[in-house]
Amino acid sequence: MSAPKRAVCLLSGGLDSSTCLAVARRDGFGCYALTIDYGQRHRIELEAASRVARALGAARHLIMKVDLRCFGGSALTSDAGVPKGRSAAEIAQGIPVTYVPARNTVLLACALAWAETLEAESIFIGVNALDYSGYPDCRPEYVRAFEQMAHLATKAGIEGRLHVKIHTPLISLSKAEIVRLAHSLGLDFRMTWTCYDPGPAGRPCGQCDACLLRQKGFREAGLPDPLEDVP
Repeated sequence: MSAPKRAVCLLSGGLDSSTCLAVARRDGFGCYALTIDYGQRHRIELEAASRVARALGAARHLIMKVDLRCFGGSALTSDAGVPKGRSAAEIAQGIPVTYVPARNTVLLACALAWAETLEAESIFIGVNALDYSGYPDCRPEYVRAFEQMAHLATKAGIEGRLHVKIHTPLISLSKAEIVRLAHSLGLDFRMTWTCYDPGPAGRPCGQCDACLLRQKGFREAGLPDPLEDVP
């Protein structure tokens, strides 16, 4: 029996990236999960990523430190306040202060380096351009541009040995559709983490953009979110 095709899967521990890993596994990939510790204030998601990688049978899980706090420029990598209690219309308007400058470019570059080393032709990333907070590096045109750059930037690409495809299976799904997809794939939602600003007891704040979008997704999917019952 031939070895499964390999994929590097960016895994934050959140709902979207965990669903993306489950999709890659469903599609027959040997999954190499990559989590970037970029100095995010919601560091509890690193623990979630480890849980998800183990549960979904990743061939290997790396947590790589790339400290973006030294640049700041985001509420997620500084002490700036995280927006709370915004309406859906407010969330959809403009680019919020939780945008981390060049984050997905950094993440994809690291994933590309590992993919070339593994001779893996696929990278999975859970970006979404429908129910999201306006991040420019979640758009289809950005992903296409990075994929084109990847062909020009790698030794394997120049030699014609590797044609890396960036898979974005969630990019055109609503949050409710993502929740339903994850449910159909058997993802245990209790393992995932979404909140940008958890309290000292490790509870989701329930008011940041990430929490509100997650709540909206579960509500519209008609499914309960087990994290809402965390004691």
